[in-house]
Amino acid sequence: MKIAHIINPVKVNENSDLFYAQPITFESMLQAKAYCQISKNVQLFTIQYEEDREIILKGFIVLPNLTRSVLDINSNLKKRKLPLIKDILSALATNTDADYYIYTNADIGLLPNFYDKIIEEINNGFDAIIINRRRIKAKYFEVSDLENIYKDKGKSHPGFDCFVFHKSLLQKFVLDEICVGIPFLGVSLAYNIFTFAKKPLYIPDKHLTFHIGTDVLPKRNNEFYIHNFNSFFFKIKPNLKPFFKLEKFPYAGKYLLIQALKWFLNPSLNFRDFLEMKFPVFFKEKNYTAKIRYNKEDKLYKIKSFINEIRWFLLQR
Repeated sequence: MKIAHIINPVKVNENSDLFYAQPITFESMLQAKAYCQISKNVQLFTIQYEEDREIILKGFIVLPNLTRSVLDINSNLKKRKLPLIKDILSALATNTDADYYIYTNADIGLLPNFYDKIIEEINNGFDAIIINRRRIKAKYFEVSDLENIYKDKGKSHPGFDCFVFHKSLLQKFVLDEICVGIPFLGVSLAYNIFTFAKKPLYIPDKHLTFHIGTDVLPKRNNEFYIHNFNSFFFKIKPNLKPFFKLEKFPYAGKYLLIQALKWFLNPSLNFRDFLEMKFPVFFKEKNYTAKIRYNKEDKLYKIKSFINEIRWFLLQR
């Protein structure tokens, strides 16, 4: 079995959280590969723009530079040169003969046993795996902090940001024009996995990956959010919806009330999707248009963050 893990690094200045997070991510991936006891066939890849190449550490296979961004797709967007996820995954498929692909965000670090756990679950028959990260306080800034980071279990996080899937699934995925670094990237990949994988595994609360910083929901009043929102709700999900099966989504097999409550509490899942799959007779030929909701003020955002922490706590019970 061969596994290919790809990330998309970006060169940033000291004002960005990624300035400190990315070197830690790089080193954690290298350490997890070295630690892997089950298989030595783990390949680490990066794909980037030309201006980002200089920050990449030795030990990674550097793929040819990306040639376009979301700015080339949507003329309403300016400044932020964000790649499309389908370009990243297509480049990986072209440059490896691996059996399984992994995509994580550039700020997601790995615990040393990460690849061992992935291989163990693949050997258990799962053809796709989604792992939620643990959130730790933003007090770690150096690669030398890794030993303490590994010991810090932090808090749970409801979002999707680590994806493992068999290479055969990629050709089925509907990814449209979703760009990385913006909400709905993870939701789009997760919904594709839950739709097309024969036996997906959702791991919501294990200490396998980490993110430095405890925020959960980013502010959403920008054009990039609107771009990904529209791409998911009006292009991706309508193409996936005919293939939805509730038993392949999270919380399947739980009592109805528990299942409904967890869908309702999880911001990465659309509660209406649960209702439509569980009670399809009530939703036949009824149209539904998603609406964008903005975080309007900082103080409201802080209150909402406090309420959300209670939601995440209940979600893991």
